[in-house]
Amino acid sequence: MSRKSERLVNLTIALLATERWITKSEIYRTVDGYSGEVDAKERMFERDKEDLRNLGIDIEVGTFDPLFEDEVGYKIRPEKYQLHLETLSPAQLALLASATQAWHGAVLNSQASSALAKLQSLGIKSDADGIPTLENPLRISDTNLVKVIDSIADRRTISFGYRNAENQSEQRVLEPFGVGTKNGHWYVAGRDLDKSSVRLFRLDRIDAEVKEQGKANSFTIPPDFAMNSLLASKRKDKTAIVDIRVNKGFKLRKHGKVLSSDTEWDRCEISFSDFSEFIADVLWHRDDAKIVEPQSAIDLLLENLSTI
Repeated sequence: MSRKSERLVNLTIALLATERWITKSEIYRTVDGYSGEVDAKERMFERDKEDLRNLGIDIEVGTFDPLFEDEVGYKIRPEKYQLHLETLSPAQLALLASATQAWHGAVLNSQASSALAKLQSLGIKSDADGIPTLENPLRISDTNLVKVIDSIADRRTISFGYRNAENQSEQRVLEPFGVGTKNGHWYVAGRDLDKSSVRLFRLDRIDAEVKEQGKANSFTIPPDFAMNSLLASKRKDKTAIVDIRVNKGFKLRKHGKVLSSDTEWDRCEISFSDFSEFIADVLWHRDDAKIVEPQSAIDLLLENLSTI
Protein backbone atom coordinates (compact mmCIF):
# COMPACT_ATOMS: atom_id res chain seq x y z
CA MET A 1 0.00 0.00 0.00
CA SER A 2 1.34 3.46 -0.90
CA ARG A 3 2.32 6.02 1.74
CA LYS A 4 -0.46 8.30 0.51
CA SER A 5 -3.10 5.61 1.06
CA GLU A 6 -1.74 5.01 4.58
CA ARG A 7 -1.99 8.73 5.27
CA LEU A 8 -5.60 8.82 4.01
CA VAL A 9 -6.51 5.90 6.25
CA ASN A 10 -4.83 7.54 9.25
CA LEU A 11 -6.61 10.84 8.53
CA THR A 12 -9.98 9.08 8.34
CA ILE A 13 -9.30 7.26 11.60
CA ALA A 14 -8.35 10.45 13.43
CA LEU A 15 -11.38 12.43 12.20
CA LEU A 16 -13.76 9.55 12.83
CA ALA A 17 -12.57 8.84 16.37
CA THR A 18 -12.56 12.36 17.80
CA GLU A 19 -15.40 13.82 19.88
CA ARG A 20 -14.49 17.43 19.00
CA TRP A 21 -13.21 19.44 16.08
CA ILE A 22 -9.53 18.80 15.25
CA THR A 23 -7.61 21.75 13.85
CA LYS A 24 -5.23 21.48 10.91
CA SER A 25 -2.21 22.05 13.14
CA GLU A 26 -3.34 19.12 15.33
CA ILE A 27 -3.87 16.97 12.23
CA TYR A 28 -0.35 17.71 11.01
CA ARG A 29 1.06 16.69 14.42
CA THR A 30 -1.03 13.54 14.96
CA VAL A 31 -1.54 12.02 11.50
CA ASP A 32 1.46 10.24 10.01
CA GLY A 33 2.45 11.39 6.54
CA TYR A 34 2.21 15.19 6.76
CA SER A 35 5.72 16.56 6.45
CA GLY A 36 7.61 19.49 4.97
CA GLU A 37 6.85 23.20 5.06
CA VAL A 38 3.43 24.54 6.05
CA ASP A 39 2.47 25.28 2.43
CA ALA A 40 3.29 21.71 1.40
CA LYS A 41 1.18 20.33 4.25
CA GLU A 42 -1.70 22.61 3.26
CA ARG A 43 -1.64 21.38 -0.35
CA MET A 44 -1.40 17.77 0.81
CA PHE A 45 -4.36 18.18 3.16
CA GLU A 46 -6.54 19.81 0.47
CA ARG A 47 -5.80 16.93 -1.94
CA ASP A 48 -6.57 14.39 0.79
CA LYS A 49 -9.95 16.00 1.53
CA GLU A 50 -10.82 15.82 -2.17
CA ASP A 51 -9.80 12.15 -2.35
CA LEU A 52 -11.94 11.28 0.68
CA ARG A 53 -14.92 13.08 -0.84
CA ASN A 54 -14.48 11.00 -4.01
CA LEU A 55 -14.68 7.92 -1.79
CA GLY A 56 -17.96 9.11 -0.27
CA ILE A 57 -16.48 10.20 3.06
CA ASP A 58 -17.88 13.53 4.27
CA ILE A 59 -15.53 15.74 6.31
CA GLU A 60 -17.37 18.39 8.32
CA VAL A 61 -15.88 21.80 9.08
CA GLY A 62 -16.70 23.75 12.25
CA THR A 63 -15.37 25.80 15.16
CA PHE A 64 -15.21 25.30 18.90
CA ASP A 65 -17.31 28.40 19.56
CA PRO A 66 -19.17 30.12 16.68
CA LEU A 67 -19.25 33.37 18.71
CA PHE A 68 -15.46 33.67 18.56
CA GLU A 69 -13.04 33.58 15.65
CA ASP A 70 -11.50 30.25 16.60
CA GLU A 71 -9.38 28.23 14.19
CA VAL A 72 -11.65 25.95 12.17
CA GLY A 73 -11.58 22.23 12.88
CA TYR A 74 -12.55 19.03 11.12
CA LYS A 75 -14.25 15.74 11.98
CA ILE A 76 -16.26 12.87 10.48
CA ARG A 77 -19.51 11.99 12.20
CA PRO A 78 -19.77 8.18 12.70
CA GLU A 79 -23.48 8.16 11.85
CA LYS A 80 -22.84 9.88 8.52
CA TYR A 81 -19.88 7.63 7.79
CA GLN A 82 -22.14 4.64 8.38
CA LEU A 83 -24.82 6.12 6.11
CA HIS A 84 -22.38 6.61 3.26
CA LEU A 85 -21.22 3.01 3.45
CA GLU A 86 -24.77 1.67 3.34
CA THR A 87 -24.88 -2.15 3.19
CA LEU A 88 -21.43 -3.68 3.49
CA SER A 89 -20.21 -6.60 1.40
CA PRO A 90 -20.05 -9.92 3.25
CA ALA A 91 -16.82 -10.83 1.49
CA GLN A 92 -14.73 -7.73 0.84
CA LEU A 93 -14.20 -4.25 2.21
CA ALA A 94 -12.38 -1.40 0.53
CA LEU A 95 -9.43 -0.50 2.73
CA LEU A 96 -9.70 3.27 2.67
CA ALA A 97 -13.46 3.66 2.82
CA SER A 98 -13.58 1.28 5.78
CA ALA A 99 -10.98 2.92 8.01
CA THR A 100 -12.93 1.75 11.04
CA GLN A 101 -11.60 -1.73 10.34
CA ALA A 102 -8.14 -0.46 11.15
CA TRP A 103 -9.28 0.06 14.75
CA HIS A 104 -10.14 -3.60 14.94
CA GLY A 105 -6.85 -4.91 13.55
CA ALA A 106 -7.64 -5.72 9.92
CA VAL A 107 -4.60 -4.17 8.25
CA LEU A 108 -3.24 -1.08 10.00
CA ASN A 109 -3.56 -1.89 13.67
CA SER A 110 -0.23 -0.34 14.63
CA GLN A 111 -0.97 2.91 12.79
CA ALA A 112 -4.44 3.06 14.35
CA SER A 113 -3.08 2.56 17.85
CA SER A 114 -0.42 5.21 17.23
CA ALA A 115 -3.01 7.72 15.99
CA LEU A 116 -5.22 7.08 19.01
CA ALA A 117 -2.30 7.50 21.40
CA LYS A 118 -1.34 10.81 19.80
CA LEU A 119 -4.90 12.10 20.05
CA GLN A 120 -5.01 11.18 23.73
CA SER A 121 -1.63 12.81 24.38
CA LEU A 122 -3.07 16.10 23.09
CA GLY A 123 -6.05 15.81 25.40
CA ILE A 124 -8.42 15.01 22.53
CA LYS A 125 -11.06 12.56 23.71
CA SER A 126 -11.64 9.55 21.50
CA ASP A 127 -15.02 8.14 20.65
CA ALA A 128 -13.53 5.03 19.03
CA ASP A 129 -15.92 2.68 20.81
CA GLY A 130 -18.84 4.44 19.14
CA ILE A 131 -17.54 3.98 15.61
CA PRO A 132 -19.83 1.63 13.65
CA THR A 133 -18.39 -1.87 13.87
CA LEU A 134 -18.20 -4.03 10.79
CA GLU A 135 -18.88 -7.72 11.09
CA ASN A 136 -16.71 -8.89 8.20
CA PRO A 137 -13.07 -7.72 8.27
CA LEU A 138 -11.00 -7.16 5.17
CA ARG A 139 -9.12 -10.18 3.88
CA ILE A 140 -5.50 -9.18 4.04
CA SER A 141 -4.71 -11.45 1.05
CA ASP A 142 -7.10 -9.53 -1.18
CA THR A 143 -4.69 -7.07 -2.77
CA ASN A 144 -6.95 -5.92 -5.61
CA LEU A 145 -8.94 -3.57 -3.39
CA VAL A 146 -5.78 -2.01 -2.03
CA LYS A 147 -4.43 -1.55 -5.56
CA VAL A 148 -7.64 0.13 -6.70
CA ILE A 149 -7.49 2.57 -3.77
CA ASP A 150 -3.80 3.27 -4.40
CA SER A 151 -4.49 3.90 -8.09
CA ILE A 152 -7.27 6.39 -7.30
CA ALA A 153 -4.97 8.24 -4.91
CA ASP A 154 -2.09 8.22 -7.41
CA ARG A 155 -4.29 8.95 -10.48
CA ARG A 156 -2.81 5.90 -12.20
CA THR A 157 -4.52 3.81 -14.92
CA ILE A 158 -5.29 0.15 -14.13
CA SER A 159 -6.13 -2.97 -16.14
CA PHE A 160 -7.88 -6.16 -15.06
CA GLY A 161 -9.84 -9.18 -16.24
CA TYR A 162 -13.58 -8.80 -15.67
CA ARG A 163 -16.45 -11.29 -15.92
CA ASN A 164 -19.32 -9.83 -17.93
CA ALA A 165 -23.05 -10.65 -17.62
CA GLU A 166 -22.49 -13.85 -19.64
CA ASN A 167 -19.73 -14.86 -17.19
CA GLN A 168 -17.06 -14.42 -19.87
CA SER A 169 -13.78 -12.74 -18.96
CA GLU A 170 -12.89 -9.49 -20.73
CA GLN A 171 -9.82 -7.31 -20.36
CA ARG A 172 -10.62 -3.76 -19.19
CA VAL A 173 -8.44 -0.64 -18.97
CA LEU A 174 -9.72 1.99 -16.54
CA GLU A 175 -8.92 5.41 -15.16
CA PRO A 176 -10.36 4.85 -11.65
CA PHE A 177 -12.29 7.76 -10.12
CA GLY A 178 -13.88 6.30 -6.97
CA VAL A 179 -15.25 3.31 -5.07
CA GLY A 180 -18.56 2.73 -3.28
CA THR A 181 -21.15 0.17 -2.20
CA LYS A 182 -24.62 -0.75 -3.43
CA ASN A 183 -26.79 -3.68 -2.34
CA GLY A 184 -23.93 -5.22 -0.39
CA HIS A 185 -21.35 -5.12 -3.20
CA TRP A 186 -18.34 -2.90 -3.81
CA TYR A 187 -17.88 -1.08 -7.11
CA VAL A 188 -15.11 0.90 -8.75
CA ALA A 189 -16.08 3.62 -11.22
CA GLY A 190 -13.96 5.34 -13.80
CA ARG A 191 -13.38 6.03 -17.46
CA ASP A 192 -13.30 2.82 -19.50
CA LEU A 193 -10.68 3.68 -22.12
CA ASP A 194 -12.03 1.13 -24.61
CA LYS A 195 -15.61 2.40 -24.31
CA SER A 196 -14.61 6.07 -23.86
CA SER A 197 -17.21 6.50 -21.13
CA VAL A 198 -17.58 6.30 -17.35
CA ARG A 199 -18.51 2.76 -16.27
CA LEU A 200 -19.15 0.83 -13.03
CA PHE A 201 -17.37 -2.44 -12.27
CA ARG A 202 -18.17 -4.79 -9.42
CA LEU A 203 -15.01 -5.63 -7.54
CA ASP A 204 -15.81 -9.28 -6.83
CA ARG A 205 -16.16 -9.90 -10.59
CA ILE A 206 -12.57 -8.93 -11.24
CA ASP A 207 -11.09 -12.35 -11.98
CA ALA A 208 -7.40 -11.48 -12.29
CA GLU A 209 -4.86 -9.33 -10.52
CA VAL A 210 -5.34 -5.59 -10.94
CA LYS A 211 -2.28 -4.14 -12.69
CA GLU A 212 -1.18 -0.52 -12.65
CA GLN A 213 -0.18 1.05 -15.95
CA GLY A 214 1.80 4.14 -16.84
CA LYS A 215 2.81 7.00 -14.60
CA ALA A 216 1.12 8.63 -11.64
CA ASN A 217 -1.05 11.71 -12.26
CA SER A 218 -1.87 10.47 -15.76
CA PHE A 219 -5.49 11.68 -15.54
CA THR A 220 -7.72 13.99 -13.53
CA ILE A 221 -11.01 13.13 -11.84
CA PRO A 222 -13.83 15.25 -13.32
CA PRO A 223 -15.01 17.91 -10.84
CA ASP A 224 -18.64 16.81 -11.33
CA PHE A 225 -17.92 13.13 -10.63
CA ALA A 226 -20.01 11.78 -7.72
CA MET A 227 -19.77 8.10 -6.83
CA ASN A 228 -23.01 8.09 -4.84
CA SER A 229 -24.98 9.57 -7.75
CA LEU A 230 -23.49 7.05 -10.16
CA LEU A 231 -24.45 4.14 -7.93
CA ALA A 232 -27.96 5.53 -7.46
CA SER A 233 -28.45 5.71 -11.23
CA LYS A 234 -27.68 2.01 -11.73
CA ARG A 235 -30.75 0.84 -13.66
CA LYS A 236 -32.77 -2.27 -12.85
CA ASP A 237 -33.39 -3.15 -16.50
CA LYS A 238 -33.66 -6.94 -16.17
CA THR A 239 -36.54 -9.04 -14.83
CA ALA A 240 -37.09 -12.61 -13.67
CA ILE A 241 -40.08 -14.62 -12.49
CA VAL A 242 -39.51 -16.09 -9.03
CA ASP A 243 -41.73 -18.19 -6.78
CA ILE A 244 -41.32 -16.90 -3.22
CA ARG A 245 -42.74 -18.67 -0.20
CA VAL A 246 -45.63 -16.79 1.44
CA ASN A 247 -44.43 -14.37 4.16
CA LYS A 248 -40.80 -14.93 3.16
CA GLY A 249 -38.24 -13.33 0.86
CA PHE A 250 -38.77 -9.69 1.75
CA LYS A 251 -35.37 -8.68 0.34
CA LEU A 252 -36.45 -9.99 -3.06
CA ARG A 253 -40.01 -8.70 -2.81
CA LYS A 254 -38.96 -5.07 -2.38
CA HIS A 255 -37.61 -5.15 -5.95
CA GLY A 256 -40.72 -6.60 -7.58
CA LYS A 257 -44.44 -7.25 -7.64
CA VAL A 258 -46.72 -10.24 -7.01
CA LEU A 259 -48.28 -11.73 -10.16
CA SER A 260 -50.27 -14.56 -8.57
CA SER A 261 -50.56 -16.49 -5.30
CA ASP A 262 -51.61 -19.80 -3.77
CA THR A 263 -51.54 -21.07 -0.19
CA GLU A 264 -47.76 -21.64 -0.19
CA TRP A 265 -46.17 -19.52 -2.93
CA ASP A 266 -46.34 -16.03 -4.43
CA ARG A 267 -45.24 -15.81 -8.06
CA CYS A 268 -43.35 -12.52 -8.37
CA GLU A 269 -41.72 -10.48 -11.09
CA ILE A 270 -38.39 -9.22 -9.75
CA SER A 271 -36.43 -6.34 -11.30
CA PHE A 272 -32.64 -6.24 -11.02
CA SER A 273 -29.58 -4.72 -12.66
CA ASP A 274 -26.99 -7.47 -12.30
CA PHE A 275 -27.43 -11.22 -12.82
CA SER A 276 -24.75 -12.19 -10.30
CA GLU A 277 -26.27 -10.00 -7.57
CA PHE A 278 -29.72 -11.40 -8.31
CA ILE A 279 -28.49 -15.00 -8.13
CA ALA A 280 -26.73 -14.26 -4.83
CA ASP A 281 -29.99 -12.87 -3.41
CA VAL A 282 -31.94 -15.95 -4.49
CA LEU A 283 -29.35 -18.31 -3.02
CA TRP A 284 -29.43 -16.36 0.26
CA HIS A 285 -33.14 -17.23 0.60
CA ARG A 286 -32.37 -20.96 0.17
CA ASP A 287 -35.56 -23.00 -0.39
CA ASP A 288 -37.85 -19.99 0.13
CA ALA A 289 -37.23 -18.77 -3.45
CA LYS A 290 -37.22 -20.60 -6.80
CA ILE A 291 -36.44 -19.06 -10.18
CA VAL A 292 -39.07 -19.87 -12.81
CA GLU A 293 -37.62 -17.91 -15.73
CA PRO A 294 -35.55 -16.90 -17.63
CA GLN A 295 -33.62 -20.08 -18.31
CA SER A 296 -30.32 -18.15 -18.36
CA ALA A 297 -30.88 -17.20 -14.70
CA ILE A 298 -31.69 -20.81 -13.80
CA ASP A 299 -28.49 -21.98 -15.54
CA LEU A 300 -26.40 -19.40 -13.68
CA LEU A 301 -28.01 -20.44 -10.39
CA LEU A 302 -27.13 -24.10 -11.03
CA GLU A 303 -23.59 -23.11 -11.97
CA ASN A 304 -23.22 -21.25 -8.67
CA LEU A 305 -24.62 -24.19 -6.72
CA SER A 306 -22.10 -26.53 -8.33
CA THR A 307 -19.24 -24.44 -6.94
CA ILE A 308 -20.52 -24.35 -3.35
